[in-house]
Amino acid sequence: MELIDVAEAGAGPYGVAVGADGSVWFTLVHSGEVGRLGPDGAVARHGLGAPGCGPAVIAAGPDGAMWFSRMRDHRIGRIGADGAADSFGVPAADAGPYGIAAGPDGALWFTELNADRVGRITVAGEVTEYPLPLAGAFPSLITAGPDGALWCTLNQADAVARVGTDGGVTVHKLPTEGTAPVGITAGADGALWYVGIGGGLVGRITVDGEVAEYPLADRAARPHAIAAGPDGRLWFTEWGAGRIGVLTPDGRLDGHPIPGEGAEPHGIAVAPDGTVYAALERGQLARLVPNGN
Repeated sequence: MELIDVAEAGAGPYGVAVGADGSVWFTLVHSGEVGRLGPDGAVARHGLGAPGCGPAVIAAGPDGAMWFSRMRDHRIGRIGADGAADSFGVPAADAGPYGIAAGPDGALWFTELNADRVGRITVAGEVTEYPLPLAGAFPSLITAGPDGALWCTLNQADAVARVGTDGGVTVHKLPTEGTAPVGITAGADGALWYVGIGGGLVGRITVDGEVAEYPLADRAARPHAIAAGPDGRLWFTEWGAGRIGVLTPDGRLDGHPIPGEGAEPHGIAVAPDGTVYAALERGQLARLVPNGN
Protein backbone atom coordinates (compact mmCIF):
# COMPACT_ATOMS: atom_id res chain seq x y z
CA MET A 1 0.00 0.00 0.00
CA GLU A 2 1.28 3.43 -0.98
CA LEU A 3 0.30 6.60 0.91
CA ILE A 4 0.27 9.82 -1.10
CA ASP A 5 0.21 13.18 0.65
CA VAL A 6 -2.33 15.43 -1.07
CA ALA A 7 -3.34 17.97 1.60
CA GLU A 8 -2.91 19.04 5.18
CA ALA A 9 -5.01 17.06 7.65
CA GLY A 10 -7.48 19.87 8.20
CA ALA A 11 -8.50 19.95 4.53
CA GLY A 12 -10.17 16.56 4.82
CA PRO A 13 -9.90 14.35 1.70
CA TYR A 14 -13.32 12.68 1.51
CA GLY A 15 -14.63 11.55 -1.89
CA VAL A 16 -12.52 10.00 -4.64
CA ALA A 17 -13.12 9.00 -8.27
CA VAL A 18 -11.07 8.10 -11.34
CA GLY A 19 -11.42 10.28 -14.42
CA ALA A 20 -11.44 9.20 -18.05
CA ASP A 21 -7.75 10.10 -18.48
CA GLY A 22 -6.63 8.06 -15.48
CA SER A 23 -6.37 11.04 -13.14
CA VAL A 24 -7.65 10.55 -9.61
CA TRP A 25 -9.94 13.31 -8.37
CA PHE A 26 -10.81 13.90 -4.73
CA THR A 27 -12.81 16.32 -2.64
CA LEU A 28 -11.50 18.30 0.33
CA VAL A 29 -14.60 18.54 2.46
CA HIS A 30 -13.27 20.96 5.07
CA SER A 31 -11.35 23.41 2.86
CA GLY A 32 -13.87 23.64 0.02
CA GLU A 33 -11.58 22.37 -2.74
CA VAL A 34 -11.33 19.64 -5.34
CA GLY A 35 -7.97 18.01 -5.99
CA ARG A 36 -6.44 16.03 -8.84
CA LEU A 37 -3.68 13.44 -8.73
CA GLY A 38 -2.35 13.20 -12.27
CA PRO A 39 -0.95 10.08 -13.93
CA ASP A 40 2.49 11.68 -13.48
CA GLY A 41 2.00 11.91 -9.71
CA ALA A 42 1.51 15.68 -9.64
CA VAL A 43 -1.12 16.99 -7.23
CA ALA A 44 -3.22 20.06 -8.03
CA ARG A 45 -5.85 21.68 -5.80
CA HIS A 46 -8.67 23.86 -7.09
CA GLY A 47 -10.58 26.24 -4.86
CA LEU A 48 -14.31 26.59 -5.40
CA GLY A 49 -14.69 30.15 -4.16
CA ALA A 50 -16.72 28.93 -1.17
CA PRO A 51 -14.51 27.40 1.57
CA GLY A 52 -17.55 26.25 3.55
CA CYS A 53 -19.39 24.55 0.67
CA GLY A 54 -18.54 21.02 1.85
CA PRO A 55 -17.65 19.15 -1.36
CA ALA A 56 -18.34 15.51 -0.57
CA VAL A 57 -18.85 12.80 -3.19
CA ILE A 58 -17.38 13.03 -6.69
CA ALA A 59 -18.05 11.08 -9.88
CA ALA A 60 -17.03 11.09 -13.53
CA GLY A 61 -19.70 12.64 -15.74
CA PRO A 62 -20.77 11.73 -19.28
CA ASP A 63 -19.35 15.02 -20.56
CA GLY A 64 -15.73 14.29 -19.62
CA ALA A 65 -15.90 16.49 -16.50
CA MET A 66 -16.08 15.51 -12.84
CA TRP A 67 -19.28 16.24 -10.93
CA PHE A 68 -19.55 16.51 -7.16
CA SER A 69 -21.97 17.31 -4.38
CA ARG A 70 -21.64 20.46 -2.25
CA MET A 71 -23.58 19.36 0.80
CA ARG A 72 -23.20 22.51 2.91
CA ASP A 73 -24.27 25.16 0.40
CA HIS A 74 -26.73 22.86 -1.36
CA ARG A 75 -25.27 22.89 -4.85
CA ILE A 76 -23.95 20.45 -7.43
CA GLY A 77 -20.48 21.22 -8.76
CA ARG A 78 -18.75 20.52 -12.06
CA ILE A 79 -15.02 20.75 -12.71
CA GLY A 80 -13.22 20.29 -16.00
CA ALA A 81 -9.84 18.74 -16.62
CA ASP A 82 -8.36 22.26 -16.66
CA GLY A 83 -9.65 22.98 -13.14
CA ALA A 84 -12.38 25.38 -14.25
CA ALA A 85 -15.34 24.88 -11.90
CA ASP A 86 -19.01 25.77 -11.97
CA SER A 87 -21.99 24.92 -9.77
CA PHE A 88 -25.77 24.67 -9.90
CA GLY A 89 -28.27 25.23 -7.12
CA VAL A 90 -30.67 22.57 -5.85
CA PRO A 91 -34.31 23.73 -5.57
CA ALA A 92 -35.09 22.11 -2.21
CA ALA A 93 -34.04 24.36 0.66
CA ASP A 94 -31.30 22.87 2.87
CA ALA A 95 -31.32 19.74 0.71
CA GLY A 96 -27.82 18.57 1.64
CA PRO A 97 -26.85 16.88 -1.65
CA TYR A 98 -24.49 14.02 -0.95
CA GLY A 99 -24.18 10.93 -3.16
CA ILE A 100 -23.77 11.43 -6.90
CA ALA A 101 -23.36 9.09 -9.86
CA ALA A 102 -23.69 9.09 -13.63
CA GLY A 103 -26.98 7.58 -14.73
CA PRO A 104 -27.81 5.50 -17.81
CA ASP A 105 -29.70 8.45 -19.33
CA GLY A 106 -26.78 10.84 -19.85
CA ALA A 107 -27.48 12.81 -16.65
CA LEU A 108 -26.10 12.80 -13.11
CA TRP A 109 -28.24 11.56 -10.23
CA PHE A 110 -27.76 12.62 -6.62
CA THR A 111 -29.26 12.16 -3.17
CA GLU A 112 -30.51 14.86 -0.82
CA LEU A 113 -29.69 13.94 2.76
CA ASN A 114 -32.07 16.35 4.43
CA ALA A 115 -34.95 16.49 1.94
CA ASP A 116 -35.78 12.78 1.40
CA ARG A 117 -35.38 13.23 -2.33
CA VAL A 118 -33.29 12.01 -5.22
CA GLY A 119 -32.29 14.56 -7.84
CA ARG A 120 -31.33 14.44 -11.51
CA ILE A 121 -29.15 17.07 -13.15
CA THR A 122 -28.37 17.31 -16.84
CA VAL A 123 -24.93 18.34 -18.05
CA ALA A 124 -26.52 21.72 -18.84
CA GLY A 125 -27.46 22.14 -15.16
CA GLU A 126 -31.22 21.47 -15.30
CA VAL A 127 -32.39 19.85 -12.04
CA THR A 128 -35.41 17.62 -11.42
CA GLU A 129 -36.24 16.22 -7.97
CA TYR A 130 -38.12 13.05 -7.04
CA PRO A 131 -39.52 12.46 -3.53
CA LEU A 132 -38.85 9.26 -1.60
CA PRO A 133 -41.77 7.59 0.20
CA LEU A 134 -40.08 7.49 3.64
CA ALA A 135 -39.61 10.54 5.88
CA GLY A 136 -36.25 10.92 7.60
CA ALA A 137 -34.68 8.18 5.49
CA PHE A 138 -31.39 10.09 4.98
CA PRO A 139 -30.62 8.94 1.41
CA SER A 140 -26.86 8.56 1.16
CA LEU A 141 -24.77 7.10 -1.67
CA ILE A 142 -26.16 6.24 -5.10
CA THR A 143 -25.07 4.15 -8.07
CA ALA A 144 -26.33 3.10 -11.50
CA GLY A 145 -27.66 -0.43 -11.39
CA PRO A 146 -27.50 -3.21 -13.98
CA ASP A 147 -31.24 -2.84 -14.63
CA GLY A 148 -31.22 0.70 -16.03
CA ALA A 149 -32.26 2.25 -12.71
CA LEU A 150 -30.47 4.11 -9.92
CA TRP A 151 -30.02 2.49 -6.51
CA CYS A 152 -29.36 4.38 -3.27
CA THR A 153 -29.00 3.60 0.40
CA LEU A 154 -31.50 4.94 2.94
CA ASN A 155 -29.26 5.25 5.95
CA GLN A 156 -31.84 5.95 8.67
CA ALA A 157 -34.47 3.59 7.25
CA ASP A 158 -32.23 0.48 7.05
CA ALA A 159 -33.24 0.16 3.43
CA VAL A 160 -32.11 0.38 -0.18
CA ALA A 161 -34.21 2.18 -2.80
CA ARG A 162 -34.50 1.59 -6.52
CA VAL A 163 -35.26 4.76 -8.47
CA GLY A 164 -36.28 4.45 -12.10
CA THR A 165 -35.30 7.11 -14.60
CA ASP A 166 -38.98 8.08 -14.58
CA GLY A 167 -38.76 8.82 -10.85
CA GLY A 168 -40.63 5.71 -9.70
CA VAL A 169 -39.33 4.40 -6.37
CA THR A 170 -39.29 0.90 -4.85
CA VAL A 171 -37.97 0.50 -1.29
CA HIS A 172 -36.35 -2.72 -0.09
CA LYS A 173 -36.02 -3.08 3.69
CA LEU A 174 -32.85 -4.75 4.92
CA PRO A 175 -33.00 -7.65 7.38
CA THR A 176 -30.61 -6.35 10.05
CA GLU A 177 -31.88 -3.57 12.27
CA GLY A 178 -29.33 -0.79 12.69
CA THR A 179 -27.52 -1.60 9.45
CA ALA A 180 -27.41 2.13 8.55
CA PRO A 181 -26.22 1.55 4.96
CA VAL A 182 -24.07 4.23 3.31
CA GLY A 183 -21.98 2.96 0.41
CA ILE A 184 -23.44 1.11 -2.59
CA THR A 185 -22.03 -0.11 -5.90
CA ALA A 186 -22.97 -2.32 -8.83
CA GLY A 187 -21.03 -5.57 -8.75
CA ALA A 188 -19.68 -7.60 -11.64
CA ASP A 189 -22.22 -10.32 -10.76
CA GLY A 190 -25.28 -8.27 -11.75
CA ALA A 191 -26.27 -7.42 -8.16
CA LEU A 192 -25.91 -4.34 -5.96
CA TRP A 193 -23.54 -4.37 -2.99
CA TYR A 194 -23.75 -2.10 0.04
CA VAL A 195 -21.99 -1.60 3.35
CA GLY A 196 -23.67 -1.00 6.70
CA ILE A 197 -21.78 1.50 8.83
CA GLY A 198 -23.96 0.63 11.82
CA GLY A 199 -24.25 -3.11 11.30
CA GLY A 200 -20.60 -3.78 10.44
CA LEU A 201 -21.44 -5.79 7.35
CA VAL A 202 -21.34 -6.05 3.59
CA GLY A 203 -24.66 -6.82 1.89
CA ARG A 204 -25.75 -8.00 -1.54
CA ILE A 205 -29.15 -7.21 -3.03
CA THR A 206 -30.41 -8.50 -6.35
CA VAL A 207 -32.53 -6.36 -8.66
CA ASP A 208 -35.49 -8.43 -7.39
CA GLY A 209 -34.76 -7.43 -3.79
CA GLU A 210 -33.21 -10.64 -2.45
CA VAL A 211 -30.62 -9.86 0.25
CA ALA A 212 -27.58 -11.75 1.55
CA GLU A 213 -25.29 -10.38 4.26
CA TYR A 214 -21.64 -10.89 5.11
CA PRO A 215 -20.84 -9.72 8.68
CA LEU A 216 -17.33 -8.39 9.26
CA ALA A 217 -15.17 -9.99 11.92
CA ASP A 218 -14.90 -6.52 13.45
CA ARG A 219 -18.52 -5.37 13.67
CA ALA A 220 -17.31 -1.97 14.95
CA ALA A 221 -15.22 -1.28 11.82
CA ARG A 222 -17.87 1.16 10.47
CA PRO A 223 -17.62 0.35 6.75
CA HIS A 224 -18.42 3.50 4.81
CA ALA A 225 -17.97 3.30 1.02
CA ILE A 226 -17.69 0.38 -1.41
CA ALA A 227 -16.48 -0.02 -5.00
CA ALA A 228 -16.34 -2.98 -7.38
CA GLY A 229 -13.15 -4.13 -9.05
CA PRO A 230 -12.95 -5.52 -12.60
CA ASP A 231 -12.15 -8.99 -11.23
CA GLY A 232 -15.29 -9.25 -9.10
CA ARG A 233 -13.70 -8.20 -5.82
CA LEU A 234 -15.53 -5.64 -3.69
CA TRP A 235 -13.37 -3.04 -1.93
CA PHE A 236 -14.61 -0.96 0.98
CA THR A 237 -13.33 1.49 3.55
CA GLU A 238 -13.46 0.64 7.25
CA TRP A 239 -13.62 4.13 8.66
CA GLY A 240 -13.64 3.09 12.32
CA ALA A 241 -10.81 0.58 11.99
CA GLY A 242 -8.42 2.34 9.61
CA ARG A 243 -8.51 -0.47 7.05
CA ILE A 244 -9.35 -1.15 3.45
CA GLY A 245 -11.50 -4.26 3.34
CA VAL A 246 -12.12 -6.66 0.48
CA LEU A 247 -14.72 -9.32 -0.25
CA THR A 248 -13.70 -11.87 -2.88
CA PRO A 249 -16.14 -13.50 -5.31
CA ASP A 250 -15.99 -16.72 -3.30
CA GLY A 251 -17.20 -14.91 -0.15
CA ARG A 252 -13.88 -14.49 1.66
CA LEU A 253 -13.42 -11.29 3.66
CA ASP A 254 -10.00 -9.76 4.25
CA GLY A 255 -8.60 -6.41 5.35
CA HIS A 256 -5.54 -4.28 4.67
CA PRO A 257 -4.57 -2.05 7.64
CA ILE A 258 -3.57 1.50 6.72
CA PRO A 259 -0.23 2.38 8.36
CA GLY A 260 -0.26 5.11 11.01
CA GLU A 261 -2.89 6.57 13.28
CA GLY A 262 -6.02 8.51 12.44
CA ALA A 263 -6.35 7.52 8.78
CA GLU A 264 -10.16 7.84 8.69
CA PRO A 265 -10.73 6.34 5.21
CA HIS A 266 -13.94 7.54 3.55
CA GLY A 267 -14.41 7.40 -0.24
CA ILE A 268 -13.04 4.57 -2.37
CA ALA A 269 -12.66 4.01 -6.11
CA VAL A 270 -11.21 1.31 -8.34
CA ALA A 271 -9.46 2.16 -11.61
CA PRO A 272 -10.05 0.05 -14.74
CA ASP A 273 -6.73 -1.74 -14.13
CA GLY A 274 -7.84 -2.78 -10.62
CA THR A 275 -5.81 -0.21 -8.67
CA VAL A 276 -7.70 0.86 -5.54
CA TYR A 277 -7.73 4.43 -4.23
CA ALA A 278 -9.11 5.54 -0.87
CA ALA A 279 -9.41 9.06 0.52
CA LEU A 280 -7.96 9.42 4.02
CA GLU A 281 -9.24 12.38 6.02
CA ARG A 282 -5.82 12.93 7.59
CA GLY A 283 -4.62 14.34 4.25
CA GLN A 284 -3.66 11.41 2.05
CA LEU A 285 -4.77 9.05 -0.67
CA ALA A 286 -4.05 5.36 -0.19
CA ARG A 287 -3.16 3.45 -3.35
CA LEU A 288 -3.35 -0.34 -3.31
CA VAL A 289 -2.35 -2.48 -6.27
CA PRO A 290 -3.92 -5.92 -5.66
CA ASN A 291 -2.07 -9.09 -6.49
CA GLY A 292 -3.76 -12.01 -8.18
CA ASN A 293 -4.64 -13.85 -4.97
